[in-house]
Amino acid sequence: MNNTAHTMPAPLTYDDYCQIPDDENRYEVIDGVLYMSPSPIVRHQLILSNLSSLLWNWTKKAKTGVLLFAPMDVVLSKHNIVQPDILFISNERASIIEEKNVQGPPDLLIEILSEGNRRHDEVRKRVLYESFGVQEYWIVDPVLETIKVYRLEDQQFTRAAEWSMEAGDVIASPLLPGFKCPLIDVFEEG
Repeated sequence: MNNTAHTMPAPLTYDDYCQIPDDENRYEVIDGVLYMSPSPIVRHQLILSNLSSLLWNWTKKAKTGVLLFAPMDVVLSKHNIVQPDILFISNERASIIEEKNVQGPPDLLIEILSEGNRRHDEVRKRVLYESFGVQEYWIVDPVLETIKVYRLEDQQFTRAAEWSMEAGDVIASPLLPGFKCPLIDVFEEG
């Protein structure tokens, strides 16, 4: 009988995360476990640019909050550090923005799916964002040209909408009063 104790590595913390060398990959820590994503593909970046520009222009005009985008560390807890593609923080919650990172859940988080990260964004991160009280979470699917919208109600995400470019849908959210954008503007490549 082997009585050798097998010890699990200690959960990673934000301090551990800060020690990871910059190698052009994107790292996140969820429940103390390190996850790595390679650099996104061009289609991902085009959508990120489009959506960021549209939201940036609205944010500057509406003056209702701050828009940030990856790479930006969002420290949800000691063992949960993520880098969402886009994040919006309302003026009322601007105190969570610090010099080096964001300390706490933003109002809106947006993730753009890439090859190989679908389960990570649609399951693992959705559960994480829900548990930390993110008010709204958008999952942008470049292949299907859709955006799934999850909204926090009674401390639980509900599927509030699924916008489709094919259907000619327009983005609108109670978190972004007055913002309206046809999905074609998000997914166009030229």
